[in-house]
Amino acid sequence: MKYILVTGGVISGIGKGVIASSVGTILKSCGLHVTSIKIDPYINIDAGTFSPYEHGEVFVLDDGGEVDLDLGNYERFLDIRLTKDNNLTTGKIYQHVINKERKGDYLGKTVQVVPHITDAIQEWVMRQALIPVDEDGLEPQLGGTVGDIESMPFIEAFRQFQFKVKRENFCNIHVSLVPQVICVHDVSSIYRVPLLLEEQGVVDYFLRRLDLPIERQSRKMLMKWKEMADRYDRLLETCSIALVGKYTKFSDSYASVIKALEHSALAINHKLEIKYIDSTDLEPSTLQEEPVRYHEAWQKLCSAHGVLVPGGFGVRGTEGKIQAIAWARKQKKPFLGVCLGMQLAVVEFSRNVLGWQDANSTEFDPKTSHPVVIDMPEHNPGQMGGTMRLGKRRTLFQTKNSVMRKLYGDTDYLEERHRHRFEVNPVLKKCLEEQGLKFVGQDVEGERMEIVELEDHPFFVGVQYHPEFLSRPIKPSPPYFGLLLASVGRLPHYLQKGCRLSPRDTYSDRSGSSSPDSEITELKFPSINQD
Repeated sequence: MKYILVTGGVISGIGKGVIASSVGTILKSCGLHVTSIKIDPYINIDAGTFSPYEHGEVFVLDDGGEVDLDLGNYERFLDIRLTKDNNLTTGKIYQHVINKERKGDYLGKTVQVVPHITDAIQEWVMRQALIPVDEDGLEPQLGGTVGDIESMPFIEAFRQFQFKVKRENFCNIHVSLVPQVICVHDVSSIYRVPLLLEEQGVVDYFLRRLDLPIERQSRKMLMKWKEMADRYDRLLETCSIALVGKYTKFSDSYASVIKALEHSALAINHKLEIKYIDSTDLEPSTLQEEPVRYHEAWQKLCSAHGVLVPGGFGVRGTEGKIQAIAWARKQKKPFLGVCLGMQLAVVEFSRNVLGWQDANSTEFDPKTSHPVVIDMPEHNPGQMGGTMRLGKRRTLFQTKNSVMRKLYGDTDYLEERHRHRFEVNPVLKKCLEEQGLKFVGQDVEGERMEIVELEDHPFFVGVQYHPEFLSRPIKPSPPYFGLLLASVGRLPHYLQKGCRLSPRDTYSDRSGSSSPDSEITELKFPSINQD
């Protein structure tokens, strides 16, 4: 087992996650198996209760782990599935050691940072290295900066660790603002970072330093990555998507959503323009208080090719999101609602089509006479952490006549990651479907509404899950792919082809015109439910 530790200095956010992901991509292209651990020095047990303004998006894993967004980078770059134990925090390690002390595992000894905390860190890393995501190498990334007080136990643990596993099995990449052995200058896109590192001989360095079993042969994965980066640089046409949310001033809050849009835009050979719209700016109250902001927000919305309402929590800005959804429905503008976005699409439809003027979610109005979105029975309202429906779940398609089913490769089911406490009220399913809002996907028990489509609309789709978490640079997410196709007017052609092409596969290296018969027809995918 080989270990590559990535640390950073001077400032946090210098790019350790991108470097770690890029190094992993290069090693994987050399035929090695790679997995990653993100170490966060904060005392929180996990990222589940963070505000998006604190650390950005909370990324959700298959097992329901709510983790740092860097693990999303690892999964996207390496195309692997990680677990909650791949995110180690100070809170987790202290909880682990304290639980052992309470059980008497230390036999009455004084429990200290050294050796007990540092030993527990090393044991955690070695244990995760043996779990078969992949087995040749493990890349731990230490968050924060070297020198921070909270990082000291981890620094000491790895100081000891290098002697435990021997020099030939351990090396450290330190990311700094000072150009050193490997210099990473600004590049045209994030997809060029692995190529930049490879060009500077990082593979040869690892070959010498860690004696890795790397064959000197053409690396197909890296060639595919280069083709993708080249195509990204040659894109000419632009697709604009209005992202209507409440955290738009901090783009990391929607990190995976943005990446999913980028992956899909690249798959259809278009540049992506995201028009960030604070949903509160669309509300009538803003017209009275700040008319300029109100009109600017609506101008952005009306000029976009498609509309996306992502997930979120809390009542602030929900009426603005409902306004955007109503506009997209009436103007037949391509629309995708994710998690809360789907729930609000049902609220909007109930108010404006069914005539239930006070229709709402019980999250926002517990006393509404038309609770179209309700609290799930297993949710404990008195506790925030770890109370959501989390992780990978299976959704069964209820009909063959579904755009989403076709986008997923005409499969009977899909598996995506969830993160929610509320759901569409199943009692109202019949009323909604009679007016054209079809629930084409439900959970395996047939109790939860998980995919909704509107009849007689170019693309009006809501999904309860978060498809962005499984989007990959060369395997775009089907819902986002469908939104982008519809936004540039190419979805009908794609569907007319019989949807024998699933969007989750490698795509063409050509970057010519964006005619319907060009690159999309080269998308050839295995089953959508394969890893």
